[in-house]
This record gives sequence, structure tokens and C-alpha cells, in this order.
Amino acid sequence: MNVIDHVRDMAAAGLHSNVRIMSSLLLTMSNNNPELFSPSQKYQLLVYHADAIFHDKEYRNAACKYNMALQQKKVLSKTSKVRPSSVGTASSMQSQVCQDFSLPSEIEVKYKIAECYTILKLDKDAIAVLDGIPSRQRTPKINMMLANLYRKAGQERSAVTSYKEVLRQCPLALDAIIGLLSLSVKGAEVASMTMDVIQSIPNLDWLSVWIKAYAFIHAGDNHRAINTICSLEKKSLLRDNVDLLVSLADVYFRAGDTKNSILKFEQAQMLDPYLIKGMDVYGYLMAREGHLEDVEVLGGRLFNISDQHAEPWVISGFYSKRYSRALYLGAKAIQLNSNSVQALLLKGAALRNMGRVQEAIIHFREAMRLAPCRLDCYEGLIDCYLASNGIREAMGMANNIYKTLGANAQTLTILATVCLEDPVTQEKAKTLLDKALAQRPDYTKAVVKKAELLSREQKYEEGIALLRNALANQSDCVLHRMLGDFLVAVNDYQEAMDQYSIALSLDPNDQKSLEGMQKMEKEESPADATVELDGDDMEGSGEDGDLEGSDSEAAQWADQEQWFGMQ
Repeated sequence: MNVIDHVRDMAAAGLHSNVRIMSSLLLTMSNNNPELFSPSQKYQLLVYHADAIFHDKEYRNAACKYNMALQQKKVLSKTSKVRPSSVGTASSMQSQVCQDFSLPSEIEVKYKIAECYTILKLDKDAIAVLDGIPSRQRTPKINMMLANLYRKAGQERSAVTSYKEVLRQCPLALDAIIGLLSLSVKGAEVASMTMDVIQSIPNLDWLSVWIKAYAFIHAGDNHRAINTICSLEKKSLLRDNVDLLVSLADVYFRAGDTKNSILKFEQAQMLDPYLIKGMDVYGYLMAREGHLEDVEVLGGRLFNISDQHAEPWVISGFYSKRYSRALYLGAKAIQLNSNSVQALLLKGAALRNMGRVQEAIIHFREAMRLAPCRLDCYEGLIDCYLASNGIREAMGMANNIYKTLGANAQTLTILATVCLEDPVTQEKAKTLLDKALAQRPDYTKAVVKKAELLSREQKYEEGIALLRNALANQSDCVLHRMLGDFLVAVNDYQEAMDQYSIALSLDPNDQKSLEGMQKMEKEESPADATVELDGDDMEGSGEDGDLEGSDSEAAQWADQEQWFGMQ
């Protein structure tokens, strides 16, 4: 047993720090005396040394060392072609074959280089390395990495080919199935690639239904996706599966059903207290409902589980009081996971509210590319167009969503929102909102937009009836506050005060409800307010008032409507 064998055994035992020190010393010895180790031994040392550096997360250094190992492998290949012509040729060749078989795989080294490049965001370099591996020598993990890289680079045909190759080798690779469905490959075609394994293995009959569910998800057919996942979740063998519950919660979210989405996320959390996947969406929904204290607790809990995922950083952005802070948190989340849609939306919203609209547009477009069936990505982009007076662009985008995803309550409301910005299309907006509310009378965004329109037209009694009807089966901060505004308009101050109080109980940070209440108090007792001001000249103009007035950004950010798209 030579020294290289000892290094190999340490590497196999996971003693990476020991391998790094020992291999570094041995490589220096080899450089000073090239005859000390054979080409194959030096190749092994370089690979073991690079592996140890990779384990220490020094990816650029590791890639360099892996490339040095590949150069050494070329030298080894050249020298191995020269065969001795002595009597012992057969035994020498047998020894050489055994030695080559025990060497680290060149294919594995290339995969490691690609892995380094991927982590370093050098996707083109990673693709170039993996493309250099002949198709027949590509393992399933190489094809999977290639497929994900092709998809990210927009090379959809190549991505589909690679995903199919993964399934050919591993027909139960469910993430590869999701990849194919996300690239618009028909569910029936994908299911046919798994049919043999479904028929040959017992208790896998659910897989064809699972594929159908995710096909509906990626086609944007939320209603059928919900029904299909529910039918799966009710099966005794798959009941209380966390992944299915998270998927179901996400589809409810996409369908605009906040109540059921939160319910399913909470059910998944109860089953798995260490759950991270999907918690950024759950945090977003909780923040939009005004439960910022719960969101803060959730963020802290997720940080304790792992700070190497995007989700806790995104959640921290939801209760941040400054745009600049939210911008940093969003950027940090994207750094950890460039495919995090919620991180892109967080950063985009922060940029939009800071007036950096063109930068925000880039982030919303990337979110749309990653999640073409998520309407909140389109809403963010439309808000940017409207903020920069690009009504024509906003209208084009809204019409495109309407045609692509069909006439449902959400798409109708998005189109109506844009129509409300142009005096010429006010009547069209009213018609669209009526259609949306006919489909879903409890859809909050449609109710809010219809109430805004009625307020403009000073149809306060009609607005009050609309809001009361919407609040019959739900309790929402914005709806209670808007009802308070309408009641003030018809001089029903007592009930208006009650509605503002309810709104503040749901979201203590709702500035507009607080302002409405304070305005009413001043109007009801102007004499008391004057006496109180005369009695204490400092009240309302002391340190607290100055502090609040000096932080307009924090005040704006605290008004969750700007952030959560509930204008």
C-alpha cells in the first residue's frame, strides 16, 4: 500500500481537510521531483486535492485544480499508448488495465468542473464542459444538469432532449418529468415514457394521475389541477404527503384562493416543522393579510433551519420597513437561488417603489419567464408600465394575459385595472369587473377595483352594498377600511369608526385606516382638538413627530398596499 492509496482511503472516509494538506505536500514533492510519482499517481493526487478544495466551497480554485487534473490525464493517455515489448508484456498490460480502472473517472471530473461553474454562475462554461462529453458517456446526473442549464439559457429543444434522456435511464425521475411539462411537452407523451415501470411495479398506479396534475399546473389550468391533486391527496397511500400539500397550496395561490392556500401551507408545516419549500409564498400571503408579526416569527424560524435557502431572506423582506433593505434581501435571495420567483418579485417591487422602474421591469420579466402561469408576475410588470405612463404597453400585456389564460376572475380584473387608467375605457372596466364578480363574488381585488370605480362616480350606497356583500364571508383589512371610507362619505361616522377599528385589528400597520380614524376624530371634536393643542404646544411637534416625518420611506413601505398590489 503506497502513499497514494492512503490519500485515496482518507478521501473515501471523508477526511477532506486531511486530504487537502497531505495532497498539497505530495504535489509539491512531485513538482520538485517529477520522477517521484507516475503520471497516473499525480492525476489521482490532483483529483483528490481538487475534491478537498470543492468540499471547502472554494469553487473557482477547485475548477482550476480539476482542469489541471484533466491536463495530467491527457499526459497519462499519451504515455499509456507506449507499450513495452519485453517478455512480461501481458502481465504489464494487465497491471496497467487494473490501475486505469481504479483511477478517478474523467467524466466525473468534468461533471465536477461543470458543478463549480454552475455555482459560480458561469452557465455557458458549464454547458461547454458537459457538451464536450460524448452523448453515450453521459450519466443521468450529467443529462439532468445539462437539461437545467439548457432550460435556463432558453435552449428548449436541447433541454427537452436531455430531460427525455434522463427519463429513458431513470423513468421515476419526477423532477425531470416536471421539467418536461414546464417546457410544454404533452402530459400523455411524458406518461408514456413511464408506462412500463408503472405496469411492472405494484402501487405505482398513482403516478399517471400525478403527471396529469402537474400537466394541468404548467398549462395554467388551476381548477383541474386542484381537483386532480385533491383526488391524489385523498388516496390512503398518499394522504398527508407534504410535497402534494405544498403543490396544492401553490395552485390555490395561483387561482387567487388565499384562504385555502394558507390552510394547506399550514397543514404542510404541521406535518414537517422543518419545511422550507413554498414558505416564501406562504409568508407573502400572511403579510398581505396583515399578519406581519407572524411573518417575522416565520422568517426567524426558517433562518434557524437554514440561511442557505432563498425563502427566509425573501420573508424578511416582507416585513422590512425600508425599500433599500428589501432590495438587499431580495438580491441576497436571488444570489442563493436565481430561480426564486418570489425573490425576483420582492426585488422588483422594491425597485419599482424606489422609482427605478426600468430595473424593476427586468426582474418582473425574468419572474414571468420562470413562472409563465403566475399572474402576480404580470401584475408587477403592468404596475411598472403604469408607473411610467406606459398605458399602451400595460394594455398590450393585459390583453395578452386575457387571451392566453382565458377569461377568469383574475385576468378580467387585471384588464379592468388597466382600463381604469384611461378615461376612455372606464365603461369597459366596469363591464369587466362585473364579469369577474359574477364568476367570483368574493375575489378581493375585483371588489376593490369596483369599489374604487364607484367611489369615482360617487355612488356610495352602491359601494357600501358591494363591500358588505364581500365581507359577508370574509374579513379583509382593505375591504373594511374602504367600507369605512364609503360610510364617512354618507355621514355614518359611528359605523365608519367601527370599520376602521376592525381594519386596524386585522393589520395594525395599515396607515390609511389610521389616517381615516384620526381625520374623523378631528372632525367630530374640532374644539377639543384646539384646546388640547393650546394646552400643550409641544404635542404633535416633538421628537416622535419629527422622527415619523423624517422617515417617509418607512411610512410608505409600512403601507402594505404599495407592496402587495392591493391599490
